[in-house]
Amino acid sequence: MGRLRDGRAIFVPYALAGERVLAEITAEKAHHVWGQLLQVLEPSPQRIAPRCPHFGECGGCHYQHLPYAEQVPLKARLLTEQLQRIGGFRELPSIKIHPSPAAWHYRNSLQFHLTPQGKLGFQRAQSHQTIPIQQCFLPLPPLVDLWQQIELDPAAGIERIELRCDSAENLLLILESDRLETPEVLVEELPLSVVHLSPAGSVVIAGSEYLWMEVQGQGLRLSAGSFFQVNTAVAEQIVDYLLEHLYLSPNDTLLDIYCGGGLYSLFLAPKVGRLIGIENSPFACRDFEFNLDEFEHVELYEATAEQVLPQLDLRPQTVLLDPPRSGLSKTVRQALLGLAPPQIAYISCDPATFARDARHFAQNGYCLEHLAFFDMFPQTYAIESVGIWRLD
Repeated sequence: MGRLRDGRAIFVPYALAGERVLAEITAEKAHHVWGQLLQVLEPSPQRIAPRCPHFGECGGCHYQHLPYAEQVPLKARLLTEQLQRIGGFRELPSIKIHPSPAAWHYRNSLQFHLTPQGKLGFQRAQSHQTIPIQQCFLPLPPLVDLWQQIELDPAAGIERIELRCDSAENLLLILESDRLETPEVLVEELPLSVVHLSPAGSVVIAGSEYLWMEVQGQGLRLSAGSFFQVNTAVAEQIVDYLLEHLYLSPNDTLLDIYCGGGLYSLFLAPKVGRLIGIENSPFACRDFEFNLDEFEHVELYEATAEQVLPQLDLRPQTVLLDPPRSGLSKTVRQALLGLAPPQIAYISCDPATFARDARHFAQNGYCLEHLAFFDMFPQTYAIESVGIWRLD
């Protein structure tokens, strides 16, 4: 970010603080403009050569020109700035920073689009155009060995492809489309399962619909239609953080909103007397039921949080939130006030919506006691954070 002579801010992706650069203005707004980096005239001493030849063209990575040791504190500062600017916080608890154990080859899943020739690729930075990719240093090694061997017929109507790898290095290829017909895929020579997802549900083309993720020694079933954190090691860090900072007792009721397949509920359920999950995805709900089948005090609502929360007649001691990037809707925020839980844990993947919702909590009697940044996505600007709130 820099300033033009007229005072407007200019945002230049891939430039570093303190650098003097030549940039071309590509979009103008009333109070800010966007620029494209053309040349670095005076580089920052922190600048390094990016590892990937696609960096700057592919939109998947944003910080490869910065050493990983510098990426982590930078993202923690960005989280602080969002909470101050959007959330209005003058004072914040010190941020506990958790780097990723691996800066490269950490992703257990990758999402691709198809080029017109049927090659797997990623979308170009700030564009919907798909470019073929020859290298990527983010996925786990078994995925690196596999994805370049896959070619699909572009006429099959496949809109998105996802590759996943579980803790035992079993591989799953997920084909997503709006067409109900199952596409023909030749995978006899590839060691992987294949599933087609469409509005009709899931169809297993080869192998199994499920993978098995191991977290803290516990196995979780993950179906093709379910979400799971892409960095398993950092997911374990978040589990540890919740267990360390939440006050839980056998008499408590815990409400896990956006519970997914039960990643966090699996570890919190033994600590409380009643756990209620809320999840809209039918795939994730089936996984949740399987993963928490051993607990008789666990319940599940298969519906949106907006549908369930206003109807609940209970007083949970703890609420766990893990919403999508859009954060909490107004309906969910208002319903939480009615429940008035003494303790809220909020897991966020977007600091802007986290700061917006944090301001709402603070305005309604909650104090942010603990704040942590978990680098779930090294080499990218994505920020995963956890806030622990107590009702004053």
